[in-house]
Amino acid sequence: MAYFEHEGCNLHYEEYGHGAPLLLVHGLGSSTLDWEQQIPALSTRYRVIVPDIRGHGRSDKPRERYSIAGFTADLVALIEHLNLGPVHYVGLSMGGMIGFQLAVDQPQLLKSLCIVNSAPEVKLRSRDDYWQWFKRWSLMHVFSMGAIGKALGAKLFPNPEQAQLRQKIAERWAKNDKRAYLASFDAIIGWGVQERLSRVVCPTLIISADRDYTPVSLKEAYVKLLPDARLVVVADSRHATPLDQPERFNQTLLEFLIAVDTNPIRITDPC
Repeated sequence: MAYFEHEGCNLHYEEYGHGAPLLLVHGLGSSTLDWEQQIPALSTRYRVIVPDIRGHGRSDKPRERYSIAGFTADLVALIEHLNLGPVHYVGLSMGGMIGFQLAVDQPQLLKSLCIVNSAPEVKLRSRDDYWQWFKRWSLMHVFSMGAIGKALGAKLFPNPEQAQLRQKIAERWAKNDKRAYLASFDAIIGWGVQERLSRVVCPTLIISADRDYTPVSLKEAYVKLLPDARLVVVADSRHATPLDQPERFNQTLLEFLIAVDTNPIRITDPC
């Protein structure tokens, strides 16, 4: 394991393999362990860098307000710290939001972008949006991280043969720092860069589970706003696609990355 410091925060990351740099960024309440089924497959061709976002995993958990822009600044600092140049970026859920932020703010840092079960904005617009947010916010404040992990595991991995995954996610969630988890959740609500998606100049792959929290139609809508993007839907999968469908996910991602490395980018930088 390795650490670097950015703005007084020690941030943990891991490296595997050699080749073009590939950054894997986890979701809310998770860590580098999100990618345990991807690292062996990807590190045979790529230099895989797997960070813990601040407030998560082995990274520091400062008592402050978090933001998607702040998480993104940490990753820019990591790219500069390792002198990586343009990277392939893969982000799951909140990691995908960070990827969108990076792609619109500093498109020159990305060689490709893969967004997994995520969206370019989380805006509360309707009465139902506010109600759903309030219910989730209230439950997170009332229940322990262990209880949340058990409920989440049951929702993500409901099949009988997924008992080990349910247990694993429950154990991992229980180790979260609750204050940092809540601060990270607050960072998501109200965030958005959808109006700036035309700035995402790199080839983009959107991967959606067929049973994700948000419908496939939402991904179909924002894919149309991206200059060079396509959508792949993974069957019999929920929000944690890299864990519940690792072989299909790895194959889809590798095919995309190899195609990007083989063919020149077709889109020029925005004015």
